[in-house]
Amino acid sequence: MTPLRLVPRVFHVAAVLVRYRIDDVIDETHAIRPLRWLHALLPRPRKKIAALPRGARLRLALTELGPIWVKAGQVLSTRRDLIPADVADELATLQDQVPPFPGAEARAIVEASLGKPVAELYASFDETPLASASIAQVHAARMPDGREVVVKVLRPNVSRNIRYNLELLEALAALVERWHPQADKLRPRDLFNEVAKTLNNELNLQTEGANASLLRRNFEHSNDLYVPRIFWTHTCEKVLTMERVHGIPADDIAAIDAAGIDRRALAEKGVRLFYEQVFRDNFFHADAHPGNIWVDPTRTRDPRFIALDFGIMGSLPDEDQYWLAENFIAMFERNYRRIAELHLAAGWMPRHIRVDELEAAVRTVCEPYFTRPLAEISLAEVIVKLFSTARRFELTLQPQLILLQKTLLNVEGLGRQLDPNIDIWSVAQPVLKRIIADRYSARHALGEIRKRLPEWLRIAPLIPEKVHAVLDKLAEGNGPLQFGERELEHLRVLQREIQRRILVAAFGGALLIGAALVYALGPRHQVWLPLVLLAVGVGSFAAAWPHKHAKL
Repeated sequence: MTPLRLVPRVFHVAAVLVRYRIDDVIDETHAIRPLRWLHALLPRPRKKIAALPRGARLRLALTELGPIWVKAGQVLSTRRDLIPADVADELATLQDQVPPFPGAEARAIVEASLGKPVAELYASFDETPLASASIAQVHAARMPDGREVVVKVLRPNVSRNIRYNLELLEALAALVERWHPQADKLRPRDLFNEVAKTLNNELNLQTEGANASLLRRNFEHSNDLYVPRIFWTHTCEKVLTMERVHGIPADDIAAIDAAGIDRRALAEKGVRLFYEQVFRDNFFHADAHPGNIWVDPTRTRDPRFIALDFGIMGSLPDEDQYWLAENFIAMFERNYRRIAELHLAAGWMPRHIRVDELEAAVRTVCEPYFTRPLAEISLAEVIVKLFSTARRFELTLQPQLILLQKTLLNVEGLGRQLDPNIDIWSVAQPVLKRIIADRYSARHALGEIRKRLPEWLRIAPLIPEKVHAVLDKLAEGNGPLQFGERELEHLRVLQREIQRRILVAAFGGALLIGAALVYALGPRHQVWLPLVLLAVGVGSFAAAWPHKHAKL
């Protein structure tokens, strides 16, 4: 139930929504039925407002409600699986600009957080902020050794303000969930949880610093992307000190041309960077709008990007990463049957969906695009259409995939701004194939085995005890299944066989890896080593061969 102290604020929010004619959603679907009587208390909207599309009206309403609501709208713009595309497009244009708080307060927060006077921490600290947003603002400073840095400082009382507004959002989500006839499709609780998670993450600047450090490490030797260094001695939950960089916003085409930078090479690098972050590193910048992506003005022949603001980063579960990569490859090859099979195999759709019907729907979406020259095909647009079509087949996607979709839209849009004639497909396909070949190669598999072998050896001796405990429970009738004596005896035999196979296979695997390393590192005249490998392989195969006692 909504606390009484929130009721006046809830009504204020509802009044703003009605003023901007967001109440048409209430009228059509009875989303917040108890508040419909506000119609009689409010003046009719101005014709200028009434004529705007619903997305624009919602954007204006959130702007009037305040910066935290603007931030919430930005987060919602990433959830295209839950809100209409036209609304998501409008919310993506929200600008998080608020008046700065006094520089003296920023200085006091830095000193209280880092435990030293600013004069001791920095050689200089400019109290006039470079930029100000709803969560934090940024000040220019200089380290004692002369290096230029920027200091990001959380706004005073921002945690309390966000908690209060999150309580309001939760109250509104509860109302929508109760009164909306299609609440199961809108999933207001999921929307609220997504906003709450993102806002709470941004309240810890140390998390943002850790994100930046990992991205910097991933591209430490890259000529395509530069990530500023984090100064951990001057960073904590409320303060982030980062190397200051200078660049050109990626959408400032005139400035990029004036600097003599090759825009075509830059656009192709942007596409490659997206696929490397997603499929090679599984860690991607998920807020890649031009304000956060700059171009290095000092690199004209071999241009590179500069990344900023690491509060929203994305990653995928390993399985989804594999299925998504295979979907991209199938799309590049126009293999619609493969796309349909992959969606079902990934578990993104229920098993009762017919693969031939899904294949036909995918073909209907994709085939018209392939009548155009490749340079005119928008991969992001195809993905959006596919997701929209797949929803008719009960598609269920994780939020990470929607975040990825939004990032792809940003990257492709930026690429076409830099080079309108860029062929996204021909740039992306070889990069993705190379990454997949490396990631799922025999060498990579051997490396994974080497990493997991100690864990396998650790748990192998515990398996008999675990199986014995389960068998005891089953024999006592406490398990979920009931077995007779004959079935239990078979399970005991199988238990011993599994234990033997695991121990022998682990031992054989260790020998195989050791022999392979010796053979790779030893003198070439040691011809007997391949025989050792063969013997170990035969032994492991024999150990894994099923025995007649193992049959149930």
